[in-house]
Amino acid sequence: MLKINNLHAFYGKSHVLHGVHFDVHQGEIVALLGRNGSGRSTTAKAIMGLVDCAGSLRWQGQEILGKKTYEIAHLGLGYVPESRDIFGSLTVEQNLILGQKGKRKTPRWSFDDMYQLFPRLKERQHTQAGVLSGGEQQMLTLCRTLMGDPDLIIIDEPTEGLAPKIVELVAQYLKELKRRGLSVLLIEQKLTIAMDISDRCMVMGHGSIVFEGTPQALRADSYIRKEWLEV
Repeated sequence: MLKINNLHAFYGKSHVLHGVHFDVHQGEIVALLGRNGSGRSTTAKAIMGLVDCAGSLRWQGQEILGKKTYEIAHLGLGYVPESRDIFGSLTVEQNLILGQKGKRKTPRWSFDDMYQLFPRLKERQHTQAGVLSGGEQQMLTLCRTLMGDPDLIIIDEPTEGLAPKIVELVAQYLKELKRRGLSVLLIEQKLTIAMDISDRCMVMGHGSIVFEGTPQALRADSYIRKEWLEV
């Protein structure tokens, strides 16, 4: 589905990504791991057309490098940024409505689906999003992206700063996406959750991929974990 080859990214004169390459296949969860500053979030922004890039980004056989962000989104890629970016003055339900793109006559996801995934959102559906807790806002931004009916969803640090109980809910959400056949590129610092639910793991260091393999292979590779992941 998504094929990245020799991807370079820049912030002005700062060269952040150095020849990144990997694939994400249909129906799999791929975890992109690494320390802060390793280039993980920049990779997500590069895929979505939010930073200056060179190289190749192919989505379902089509080159998307150089396309505008809204064009990429309408092709079936969803993006959940670390900043969440909910509309605080709108209600939970209004935020979900804004996520809809209407590209299919029969969308795969409904309001009922969202409220079943996160019952707390149903309780708060008429509440302004700006007064929600951090965990509730994370639930909302995850569901708002799903309402756009993406085929692949890129999720940046979904468990950052959340209570353990909410982290468990997010893990269940990710497993449900896989069960329904969606592809997920998960950017995460918590190794436990990433290695528990992912099919493949990639580790980034200094803007490049330094490891790619199964969660089992990463658990067995103490050098990679010590050199590129552990603090």
